[in-house]
Amino acid sequence: MARHKVEICGVDTANIEVLSYDEQKELFKKYKNGDMASKERLINGNLKLVLSILKSFYSRSDNMDDLFQVGAIGLIKAIDNFDLSHGVKFSTYAVPMILGEVKRYLRDNNPIRISRGVKDLAYKCLKFKESFINDYNREPSTKEIASYLNVSEFEVSNALNSLKDTVSMFEPIYNDGGDVIYLSDQLSLDDGVYDIETKISLKDALSKLKEKERYILTQRYLIGKTQMELASEIGISQAQISRIEKSGLSKVKKIIDF
Repeated sequence: MARHKVEICGVDTANIEVLSYDEQKELFKKYKNGDMASKERLINGNLKLVLSILKSFYSRSDNMDDLFQVGAIGLIKAIDNFDLSHGVKFSTYAVPMILGEVKRYLRDNNPIRISRGVKDLAYKCLKFKESFINDYNREPSTKEIASYLNVSEFEVSNALNSLKDTVSMFEPIYNDGGDVIYLSDQLSLDDGVYDIETKISLKDALSKLKEKERYILTQRYLIGKTQMELASEIGISQAQISRIEKSGLSKVKKIIDF
């Protein structure tokens, strides 16, 4: 297949070097010992990773040269922070960091400091996911990761989410042309935020839903399960889960007059 020359920031994307796993491993060892030339090769050898992530942003009006530079910054940060001893592939670790840097730039958001403990758990989750996918040809559920690492499902979700960028509370996460569901709709609040009347209204609204709607909303918004997990558990398609979830949310909104 012929390769087309596309230049971004003066880089000929058709001739970017691609490093093998063993080459990357050796270069990381050299870089950690102070060899800056190895870092340069690691950067140049992973630029295609940046380009693959930028594909989803081509429809934006932003200057792609700028986004490429921002993605490269994310790549450099990933190289600087990558810990070879954890046994995780570099691309697995770098993708969420590069994506986060690009999204942060687009939203002009400041980075959040993540504790060392959460970072270590995120590495363990990624390592287990890689091994599980290789063995079973599918991604493990949050419950399976939590069970293997002997931590809670919340801790797994929190650790993996720490590798991603923050998003606006009003970021649309579901829209089929009708009602839009925003991220704020999925956030749980401290107990004291709701007054007693609101709590009673919510409880009353949930009690009026069909059993399956009530179960799905509870599992999605209180337990934090994904639609895929619920689809597998109940034995229906993800599309059906989505429709039932939307129906339940619509009913709750009407009942308590949101």
